[in-house]
This record gives sequence, C-alpha cells and structure tokens, in this order.
Amino acid sequence: MRNGFFKKLLIANRGEIAIRIARAASELGIATAAVYSADDATSLHVRKTDEAHALGRAGAAAYLDIERIVAVAKEAGCDAIHPGYGFLSENANLARRAAGAGITFIGPSPDALQLFGDKIAARKLAVQIGVPVIEGTIGPTSLDEAMMFFEALDGGAMMIKAVSGGGGRGMRAARKSDEIAEAYARCRSEAKAAFGDDNVYVERLVEDARHIEVQIVGDRAGTVSHFGERECTIQRRNQKLIEIAPSPSLTPGLRARILDAALKLASAAKYDNLGTFEFLVDASDAEEGAFFAFIEANPRLQVEHTVTEEVMGIDLVATQLRIAAGQTLASL
Repeated sequence: MRNGFFKKLLIANRGEIAIRIARAASELGIATAAVYSADDATSLHVRKTDEAHALGRAGAAAYLDIERIVAVAKEAGCDAIHPGYGFLSENANLARRAAGAGITFIGPSPDALQLFGDKIAARKLAVQIGVPVIEGTIGPTSLDEAMMFFEALDGGAMMIKAVSGGGGRGMRAARKSDEIAEAYARCRSEAKAAFGDDNVYVERLVEDARHIEVQIVGDRAGTVSHFGERECTIQRRNQKLIEIAPSPSLTPGLRARILDAALKLASAAKYDNLGTFEFLVDASDAEEGAFFAFIEANPRLQVEHTVTEEVMGIDLVATQLRIAAGQTLASL
C-alpha cells in the first residue's frame, strides 16, 4: 500500500462506472489501470486511467473472464481490484481468486457474496433472525411445486424469481393459473442466460408495493451502519426509473423498523464494505405498523449510489476503498 491505501487499482469494468472509480482512486492518490475488450479499445474509460490493458476478447465476455482479469492485475502490479457493478461485481469466485493471488477485492467478503447471491439462502437468514419475508417456497422450485403454491394462495397472485442474480432479470408475475407454465419457462431461460443458473423460486406477489432500499456499509472490525434509504417504487418491467432519498412515503416509525432490519441482516452476515438491502412495503398501509418484508440484498456498489451521495455528501466509492484498505467506520 501507498500512503495507507493501495499502490495500484485494477478497474474490472467499463463505461461510466469505470470512470467514476478512477476519479475516486485518483483523489486518494491511487494509481489506476483499466481493462478493455477488443471493441472498447477507444472507449473513454481507457483514457481516464493511468494505464490500460487489453483483455484479448470482444464483447461482454471479456469482462467476465476471471482468470484473465486476475492475470492482468498481477502483470500490471495491481494490489487491488474494483469490479464496479454488473459483470463480476457479485462473483465470490473472483473475490476468492483475487485473494489467492494476494490482491484485495474491493467489496464484501466471498462469504457475503455467496450468501446474498443466493436469494433463498438470504431469505433463510432473514427468517432465522426475525426479519420478515414474503410468503414463498424455501428452495429451488419445480413447475409442479409452483402450481401448488399458486393454488394455496386462494386467489392471490404469484411472483416467479431467479434464485441467483438480480437487476429485475428472471422475474415474472403470474395472476392466473394458465400463465404459470409460460412465465416459469421464461424465468428459467432468462436466469440461465444472465446468471448461469436456471433455478427459480416463487413467492406471493404484493400488489402495489412500495420498494425501499437501504444503503448499508460495514467495516472489517464488525461494525455496520447505514446511509439512509432510497425509494425506487416507480419502475418499468422491474427496472428502476426514479430514485428518491429519503423516501417521502415512510413514517418515522416505519423507517426506523426497516433500517433496523437492514442492520440486523448485515450484522448477522458479518457484512463488510458497501451493499444495498431491499424491502417491499404494503402501499395500502403507510402507518407505523405497516407490513414490510426483505426481498434481497445487492452486495456491491449500486447504479443508484449517486443519489445517496448527493443527499449524504459522501463519496461511496472512496468509502469502499478506505474500508478495503483497513480503515474503520469510526475513522472515516
């Protein structure tokens, strides 16, 4: 490390987020190295770092090659890798492979990545510590099991969800029994293509729910805290369109309960670095005792992190780098 930080950071991503990471690293005095696919050789992120290295392949597949990325980091003399968001940002194998090569992965521990990369495992943890979840199946679910769950809802609707991954992919609602088979097949196909895992599970669909996400941060000393919440209820096809922070729809008591639930989950998982814990709130009841439920965690920097930065006045990428370098929340 140099000046208490890293000597050189490999940014294993492209585009806006690669430029954003390079800026934060530069402000901390950390040298940066970009990587690029054959078709990204003239992209802006290549010119915004101190050096750049070809991955030797074209397209998105280049940024998913763990062995090549680690090899480039070693050849370039990098002592840290930041995965950005998307691509390998939630990949426990990259985190483990980097650690084995003596390179710090800028993000949560491999165990946390593995836990929250499996939505069923994350739901089980929530149940164990008393954080509410939506009624659903407890493991990879067959089409017959999905049909049985739907019938048990007795008139309710159902959401089919990929076990792995996130970003709204591998998710479809079923409101009628004759919609289930097609929705189930499409979810499995999307999940396989996006995450390499076609397992799905099902849960009761909460109609007209509000979507609340809590920005969590933890250090390697075991302390966890939060930077408040964002509301992302306005979506199209499960993709967020508008983010508001803080949420205008939460009462003080309901906000406190959701923040506490996020902190309980983070503490139980021994969470370190940055992450977003997501909840649904029954929009028909905005009172202090309204129903809310944990749905998933994204163990990485979010696309929406800049909303929290504007509200809180903190550089979340720099915070990631500081924590990965061993600083505690108390020292930030």
